[in-house]
Amino acid sequence: MNRMARKWTFHPHDTAMIRRVSGQLQVSPLLAQVLIARGMSDAEQAKAFLNAKLGDLNDPALLPGVERAADAVVKALQQKRRITIYGDYDVDGVTGTSILWYCLQLCGGHVDYYIPCRMEEGYGLNETAIRQLHEEDPQRLLVSVDCGIASVREAALARQLGLEMIITDHHTLGPELPDATVLVHPRLPGSEYPFGELCGAGVAFKLAWAICQRLGDGKKASPRMREFLQSAVGLAAIGTVADVVPLLAENRVIVRYGLQTLKGIASPGLKALLRVAKVADKETLRSDDIGFSIAPRINAAGRLGQARLAVELLTTEDVERAEQLAAWVDQLNDNRRTVERRILRQAKDMVAENPSWQQHKTLVLAHHDWHPGVIGVVASRVAEEFDRPTILIALKDDGTGTGSGRSFAGFQLYDALQACRQHLIQFGGHKAAAGLKLQATSVDAFRESLAAWAGEHFHPTVEDTQLRIDAEVLLSEVNLKAVTELDRLGPFGAANPAPRFMASNVELAEPPKLMGEGGRHLAIRVRQQGTVMRAVAFGRADWAEELAKVSGPLHISFAPTINNFQGISRVELQLHDWKPAG
Repeated sequence: MNRMARKWTFHPHDTAMIRRVSGQLQVSPLLAQVLIARGMSDAEQAKAFLNAKLGDLNDPALLPGVERAADAVVKALQQKRRITIYGDYDVDGVTGTSILWYCLQLCGGHVDYYIPCRMEEGYGLNETAIRQLHEEDPQRLLVSVDCGIASVREAALARQLGLEMIITDHHTLGPELPDATVLVHPRLPGSEYPFGELCGAGVAFKLAWAICQRLGDGKKASPRMREFLQSAVGLAAIGTVADVVPLLAENRVIVRYGLQTLKGIASPGLKALLRVAKVADKETLRSDDIGFSIAPRINAAGRLGQARLAVELLTTEDVERAEQLAAWVDQLNDNRRTVERRILRQAKDMVAENPSWQQHKTLVLAHHDWHPGVIGVVASRVAEEFDRPTILIALKDDGTGTGSGRSFAGFQLYDALQACRQHLIQFGGHKAAAGLKLQATSVDAFRESLAAWAGEHFHPTVEDTQLRIDAEVLLSEVNLKAVTELDRLGPFGAANPAPRFMASNVELAEPPKLMGEGGRHLAIRVRQQGTVMRAVAFGRADWAEELAKVSGPLHISFAPTINNFQGISRVELQLHDWKPAG
């Protein structure tokens, strides 16, 4: 399985249009090129995108179900009933749970939270937990966060027991909706909500906002609750980046504003987390700081079965306890990385040892020694490594297996699992990522069934894996001032990637070098017409040998970044792909 040659696509260079947009907006030609490449040649549209503000968020009343849900929560608060938030164990669920808990605490509510253990209970609502919560307090109000929209059986049980339940979620809707007291979801049938891509924490934030409105004057929250909502945007930003939802429209506003508030009005736990993640001293936080430093530490707790403590970390007001919990999740994150590296090695070995699997368009790998909490991250890396949708399954002693899958090249993962459901005990997710449970004895049949479905329905073209490039540039154009200005397009993430450029006919200024832990990353220096720059490719040590064999010039595709080291700022290139110039 060699490196797949990716097609590079460019937006046509239109000098007159670049000059017009650059002049109208008073921005550099480089920024104007990117705006045009992304469909924003209209000056007013581009201005609205560049200057997105908190006031651009949609009124929470527009979100399907949120008004009824807020009324039910306020009624429970007035009746002094216990309110239990049932959250998912990933970053999105943990931050969403923290937002609602904070909100209801400040409102004087009798509130607690329940986070299922990933290994013992699995994803989402479960019947055992619902029975237990009902037995403890049958009068409580149960509010789900980031889960429940597929929990038809569990909602029926709650209804039968007389347990009032509100479901807030954003995941794919199944053929049948649960019969809960209220459903809050941006894409409910008949919904006209302007933006359907909120994450679970975003939905929880909208519900908290609606609650605050009701406890204020009906339209505006009290000054104290407005201050809470400002801090809650920071938590929603963490959930939004971590859940890899499109960073457009509302999501982009949430992350943009949340990044600004994270440090300024953070809780003691969040401040401690920023310190152990080594981002507390940064002048400005970026979405990458969430994605690579903050979120993995929160996620490590959930992946290793301790998500409740991650919620406690984000909500505690005890500075000493915050420091303890932050150090603990930092250690868990180190453990997680060690486990992931081992599983990745084993997965690669399994593919190499089973040549027949390499003929499939999908990969299904299973092992008794894998941790169910971290296989999703590894599945993503295996999918990248072998250029195909991948499902990793952790086999358990009880004869079942828990699997996590990641898509590749537009493969409809949820549809594929639906087609293979006869081999599965349960499954859920969406087109890009999914989870499942099956009998260990069904793994081989499931592998064959998935490969057969993919053989019939999955025909990736070069367009499916193409690299979209905003503009061809000279390295001399990618200077500190221009790259700094490009940040106005951010925050960057899914559906709003950092600007990607191409430079042609560059030369290696020195032989490629390996860097980082275990020599996993690649560093090169490239030269073009007298300009020399450093480029880094993360996790691409395998390119070093190929690059060393190229005798002539190269074309490179990259995203420019600013490296701040010892008080000096330099532009560095994040290498995405390369080709011999010939």
